[in-house]
Amino acid sequence: MKITIIGTGNVGGALALAFKKAGHDVTLGVKDAGMTFKGKETAEKNNLKYLGVQAAVAASDVIVLATPAPAAVDVAKSLGDVSGKIIIDTMNGVFARPAGFANTADALLAHCNCVDIVKCFNTTGFENMANPQYGAHSLDMFVAGDSTKGKQVAMQLAKDIGFGHCYDFGGNAQFTLMEQFAACWINLAIIQKNGRDIGFKVLRRPA
Repeated sequence: MKITIIGTGNVGGALALAFKKAGHDVTLGVKDAGMTFKGKETAEKNNLKYLGVQAAVAASDVIVLATPAPAAVDVAKSLGDVSGKIIIDTMNGVFARPAGFANTADALLAHCNCVDIVKCFNTTGFENMANPQYGAHSLDMFVAGDSTKGKQVAMQLAKDIGFGHCYDFGGNAQFTLMEQFAACWINLAIIQKNGRDIGFKVLRRPA
């Protein structure tokens, strides 16, 4: 897949490297490709392409957004024409939401012309995106959104980078629940100080 990642911090950087390792064509979308940006050294070290935001968006079919949640509206407005694209929202408004919205994905839907927006890769830490393997087990991932096409792509990408299964939480009405689920991981890992090397796995009792 041709994937553009906007947001070059811990989450965006981890996903960029994981997707590239899995064989995908990855481009970073940055405000000014001629300037220094967070993660530029890592990008150059790992031969990751980077372009201005709209050029990067135009070059890809899948857009992954990994910026701070309060910037969701501005980011949506900066994308240009995203009709026909798939947007995967990894952001969480746990500590600060985009003004006027209960979650980041709703803010995106209101401010860009993409209808295929799903929320995924938001329920765990960037360390687990880089390596979801825990001994003999792989962590699970979760996705929500009305877009069947978007969810299929997100699920495939989760599998490609090593997650065991990607569970469907439901449609757009579950965007806020996904952010609340992320808050559970944040509470356990950071607030309760259990450490960031923990993650979620759904277990089924044998029949």
